[in-house]
Order: sequence, then structure tokens, then C-alpha cells
Amino acid sequence: MKKFFLLLFLPFCFCINAQESGDLAVNTMVKKSSRKRAEKKESAFEPGEWLKFRMHYGFLNASYATLQVKSDKINGIPVYHVVGHGETSGFASIFFKVDDTYESYFDKEDGKPYKFVRNINEGGYTKDIEIDFDHEEQKAVLNDKKNKKKQDIKLQDSVQDLISAFYYLRNNYDADSLEVGKSIKMKMLYDDDGIFNFKLKYMGPEVLKTKYGKVKCHKFRPYVQSGRVFKEQESLSLWVSADDNKIPIRISADLAVGAIKADLDGYNGLKHQFKIIMD
Repeated sequence: MKKFFLLLFLPFCFCINAQESGDLAVNTMVKKSSRKRAEKKESAFEPGEWLKFRMHYGFLNASYATLQVKSDKINGIPVYHVVGHGETSGFASIFFKVDDTYESYFDKEDGKPYKFVRNINEGGYTKDIEIDFDHEEQKAVLNDKKNKKKQDIKLQDSVQDLISAFYYLRNNYDADSLEVGKSIKMKMLYDDDGIFNFKLKYMGPEVLKTKYGKVKCHKFRPYVQSGRVFKEQESLSLWVSADDNKIPIRISADLAVGAIKADLDGYNGLKHQFKIIMD
């Protein structure tokens, strides 16, 4: 179950470099939706947003995770500061204890990341990583605090970290431009893998039954690395609310052993109305 917690609030991190004809680059989607954003000038989120997820592994409540949006500054630049934290709970923690914190600082205007923090303890497997993005010099400095090592990484256009990518997509994909079977692509930087291609395939609309009632969603399928954690490349599914919030409602995956599901379990500070289908 190593790295299983990442499934909950970082569904984009187990990606492969496979490409398909007809895929839709996120930059293209930005252009298509730019006129709409110019009129509305509204983001999908704001400081104060808080999301809580509950993960099930078989019959176990394996963990809880939260994502919180704050307002901050880096070198005088206004940024969003998102903190993601999760840990195993109850019976599951006896077998596999997880205590993970991820943080991202990214620009309020264009979403480009300035700082990424990964501090994790997964069953004794620990990491303490900071990545500072220098967009003027087109490089990122990776500081491995645990092993006292630093590394320079050359940046590519529109690269995101794992947390900022999620919020960047929320603000930049236009639901009207989604086409079933086509994929969103973008570049992401991760300390284990360096810069890699992220790919998210759109599966179409779907209505989910939740603790809050029925919620209209967009279903996506991130492409993942098969073998180590997942059964196959298309083992992971993600449902995002079809309202203006674009928040994760459910994540499910078939693992090499068993299956796992994460559901939205709590929320606060949403910028837009959370739309529930009334019977």
C-alpha cells in the first residue's frame, strides 16, 4: 500500500508518457475559455476553501485527508498557499501508518508555482523535500533535506507541481470544450520523476449518489503506471463536480491487491454553490 495516500488528493501523480492523437492540451483549453474568463473573471476557488475526503480500503476506513486554500505572499507576490494533509486512522493505522503533508504556493493570477513542499512518513518511508521555482532563470531548485542534497532542474513551459496542477486545471479547463475520449495534457514536476507528461482522459458526464445527495459530475481517467501499485494503466477514475467549483467528488482505483475508494466527506468555504440534484 506504499504511496496509496497520494490517490486521495493527488490523482494526477501516477502518470505515463503515452500520447494519443486528438488529445487536448491544457494551453488550447485556456485559449478556448479565455473569453469566458475575461467576462466572468472568477476562479473556481478562493482562500478559505476546505475539503475533506474519506478513503476506504475494502471494509476499512483507511484514512482521511484535507485540502485547505490559504492566502500568502512569496517575495512580495500574492499567492495561494494550499496545504494537503492526510493520515491513516483506526484499524488501518495498525498495519500501515501514514502521515503526509504536501504544500504548494502558486500565483493568484496565472497559477504558476513558486514553492512545493513534500513531507511524508508512509510506514517508515520518509521524505522531506522542498522545490523552489525560479521562473526568470527557468530552473527549479530541489532541496532534499533528509539526504542534504540539492539539484537544479531546467524548467519547461507551463510546468506545474502536483498540487498547483490540480488548482490550475480547475481554473483553466472549460467544460464546454470537453470531448469524450479525448485527453488533457500538461507538464508536471515531481521530485521522484522529474518533469513528466500528465494525461487525463475525459470519459463523459455521470451522476453520483453521495452523502449529500445526487451530484452531476464529469468523469476522468488519469493514465497511471501499471504493475507496482495499480492493476493496469486505466485503473484509476476521478469524478469532478460539474458545477463552477470543480471539486473532486469520488476517486476509485483497482490496486494490485484489492480496491480503494475515496469520497468527499466534508467541505467549507466553497466559492460557488455546491449543486445537488433534487429528486
